[in-house]
Amino acid sequence: MKPISVVSAGLLVVLGALVVQLLWLSLPWPLIHDAPVMHYIAWRISEGAVPYRDIFDMNFPGVYLLHLAVFEVLGTGDVAWRMFDLASLAATALAIGALAAPWGRVAALGSALVFAAYHLAGGAWHAGQRDFLLCPFLLLGALSVARWVEGRRGLAWGGAALGAAVMLKPHAAALAVAFGVVVVVAARRQGRPILAPLVVFATSLALAPLAVLAWLGAVGAVGAWRSIVIDYVVPLYSRLGWSSVWTFHRWQVWIAIGVAVLLSVASAVAGRRFGARHAVVTVGVGYGLAHFVGQGKGWEYHLYPLAAFAAVLAFCELEQLVEARRLAVAVPLAASLVAVFLGLEVKGAEAASAAWIWDKERVVRLLTQDLGRQLRPGDRVQVLDTTEGGVHALLRLGVPQATRFLYDFHFFHDTAQPVIQGLRRELLRELAARPPRFVVLFERGWPTGAYERVDGFPELARWLEAGYSIDTQRAGYVIYAKRSLHAQRRGS
Repeated sequence: MKPISVVSAGLLVVLGALVVQLLWLSLPWPLIHDAPVMHYIAWRISEGAVPYRDIFDMNFPGVYLLHLAVFEVLGTGDVAWRMFDLASLAATALAIGALAAPWGRVAALGSALVFAAYHLAGGAWHAGQRDFLLCPFLLLGALSVARWVEGRRGLAWGGAALGAAVMLKPHAAALAVAFGVVVVVAARRQGRPILAPLVVFATSLALAPLAVLAWLGAVGAVGAWRSIVIDYVVPLYSRLGWSSVWTFHRWQVWIAIGVAVLLSVASAVAGRRFGARHAVVTVGVGYGLAHFVGQGKGWEYHLYPLAAFAAVLAFCELEQLVEARRLAVAVPLAASLVAVFLGLEVKGAEAASAAWIWDKERVVRLLTQDLGRQLRPGDRVQVLDTTEGGVHALLRLGVPQATRFLYDFHFFHDTAQPVIQGLRRELLRELAARPPRFVVLFERGWPTGAYERVDGFPELARWLEAGYSIDTQRAGYVIYAKRSLHAQRRGS
């Protein structure tokens, strides 16, 4: 086994130290932002609620099943979520290492460490994000296709992994189609049969979707899911929150990542080392770009698939260039990798001390206390919020919403559309049928608006004014209690 060059070893040591530092800083991360909402849905399903029919949400069912597994095995606490997030990161790093392994130890270890540093530098709100959870499945699919093109078996498990990814986010179907095209092209060039591997790939790809569809059918959720996707998600939600400016905190690190990937690919092409595995990973990079741009919201965690495939290519040429003393390419490649490390270190240090994370955790804690000391068994609460902590507090309290609506943003966009009008009427019917003991209105709306957004839904504003009065007001939210409750308090 050849020794690793001093340059490569030095970069790996620095990167490894960075990952250890960022890992240490990430250990206190709380369960926050999107993840508690998915946990809440998983808890409701465990209590017998039917997804989509009893819980109005836009996510694919695989997300619920994954959170349900975490909920059942580890629980819903902060430590449990850190364990799951780090286990997912380890699985992704191993898949990256396996994909880069034929290019040598430096490529395998360096690529895995780059992605680990990228994730740990992102901050607590990235922990367990759906696009992050996609990555090991996408990478396993790529590994399977690469191995098949190289003459080995494995299309079946790769297709199964991609099918599972589709159930987390349907965008993964685009990568599955692209890899299907790779299989056809490779088969033609190599003079191999085309139909048989395609059948194997497509059949295994369908396994997870069919299993999940069977589960939804068994619990009676298919019709409601179809209605949400066809009537709401595709025509309306998919356009909501579109951003014309795709920037985010410390986005400059992507310049260095892009330079490293371009130099590596150019070097592999110039040195005639650009093989089937490079091509498969490059297809993955193209998908990662489409995954981010196509969703149009500019959210940083939509970059995860791109980051995973870019990480595979970042180190693929370094050792060969150093050994061949091709300094004209090796020096700028090493410099770009150092820039990546420095950018992630700064980003990670800032994310670890981000005040808004702990502010949000404090809001959740205060709301849990405010409601917990007044709620009685069987009480329900309606939260008018998106991800500011209202649903998280209900998760901690084990209290169901009064309606099937987890969020309130559905009622404040595209209000002239019949679908939104129908959702508004449904909300009012459910509130009238089972008035909650408390209504919690959060100040911050999404994608825009504050407390005054309720005025844009006059029927809801009148209902709230007629039956409720302010019980508790804090920075970020107001708790409304039923007027009968206030009357009881005055009488006592």
